[in-house]
Amino acid sequence: MSLDAVLARIDEDLPQALDRLMALLRIPSISTDPAFGADCARAAEWLAEDLRGLGFNAASRPTTGHPMVVGHGGSGGRHLLFYGHYDVQPVDPLNLWHRDPFDPELQDGPKGKVIRARGASDDKGQLMTFIEACRAWKAVHGSLPGKLTIFLEGEEESGSPSLIPFMRENAAELRAEVALICDTGLFEDHVPAITTMLRGLLGEEITIRAADRDLHSGSYGGAAINPIRVLARILANLHDETGHIAVPGFYDGVVELPDAIRAQWQSLAFDHQKFLGSVGLSHPAGEQDRTPLEMLWSRPTAEVNGIWGGYTGDGFKTVLPAEAHAKVSFRLVGQQDPLAIRDSFRQWVRDQLPPDCTAEFHDHGASPAGTMAIDDPAFEAARQALSEEWQKPASYIGCGGSIPIAGYFKTELGMDAMLIGFGRDDDQIHSPNEKYDLECFHKGIRSWARILARLQG
Repeated sequence: MSLDAVLARIDEDLPQALDRLMALLRIPSISTDPAFGADCARAAEWLAEDLRGLGFNAASRPTTGHPMVVGHGGSGGRHLLFYGHYDVQPVDPLNLWHRDPFDPELQDGPKGKVIRARGASDDKGQLMTFIEACRAWKAVHGSLPGKLTIFLEGEEESGSPSLIPFMRENAAELRAEVALICDTGLFEDHVPAITTMLRGLLGEEITIRAADRDLHSGSYGGAAINPIRVLARILANLHDETGHIAVPGFYDGVVELPDAIRAQWQSLAFDHQKFLGSVGLSHPAGEQDRTPLEMLWSRPTAEVNGIWGGYTGDGFKTVLPAEAHAKVSFRLVGQQDPLAIRDSFRQWVRDQLPPDCTAEFHDHGASPAGTMAIDDPAFEAARQALSEEWQKPASYIGCGGSIPIAGYFKTELGMDAMLIGFGRDDDQIHSPNEKYDLECFHKGIRSWARILARLQG
């Protein structure tokens, strides 16, 4: 039977697919709140049962936290692993929701019908696009589209504490030829994309200390060193006048874009003025020898996320504080080593300290960047399949944020990942009134069917 028959089945079965998604959305699987532990377990079992109905050998698997769902099915072709997460963000502030966040509804939106509920886009609607594609394939062909492993997590929104231990304990079972991740989106709402570059993340908290207590500025001002002044000077030195980052060795492992990827990005005609204008800005502030898309996707950053010290309450207090604090994050690319950068950054700070000052550091995580090997023919096959479905040339793009699971598939299981998603920028994920466009759900299912046909053809 042909792919056309599978696509026709998807179109015909869309109302039933929507009903199934609505049932999953009604389960309040908030992973960060222990009060919803039973609901997370219920969502995991709901998915495992649904997968078993499609012929997968699937189960909800216990961890020290919320369960993982693992399913195996099909045979032949490339062994593909699909990853998604069934847990969702908390709904606070509840008063900003226009309806119960776990009472999903199909509503009219400015661009068509939308599915309104917590988790509609992140990530229940997205993961169900793949499962529904498998369902249509099974209905038409009587079998699944090749050898598949389904791996669904229940702690993605709470830091994934059980993920790496589970992957290590079950590495032989989970390892496949390539991973598929549906937790990303379209480019500017309409261009299909495969994310092939993910920035890593390094977080540092700095405390500069001087006197053994807060001092009166009239009695000690001028003679005593002020930690806020010291910290402000160090942070101001983090970038030079062109936006380059001054930490020694920071750019070690940063690679230039391949010409083919640069050409694809240029063809996207990214409107940085519109992008910045939407938040009241106008001028790109990163490395001045780079395009705005390069700044966002393929270049590293250093940003001060918070700074405090001294008296910050109402009124005024003339105090020289004993200590000052800042939080600094680094987005990393290519082969940058987050641990080496941490060491270099800390030494760079210490080297700038005047007498009587000390620096203490507290780390807030470190993960490397992820760069996928797009010379694997599977990437080009998937890109062509997306282009056919959306009637627009699909592009390989970068991601300014960090999606650690893609890196873990590389480091823990030795396989690259294709990040393909159908979310839109206005889906309001993590915010009140989250939605997922019905068009994205429908075409997402059709997209996966096309991708599976090409990968397993």
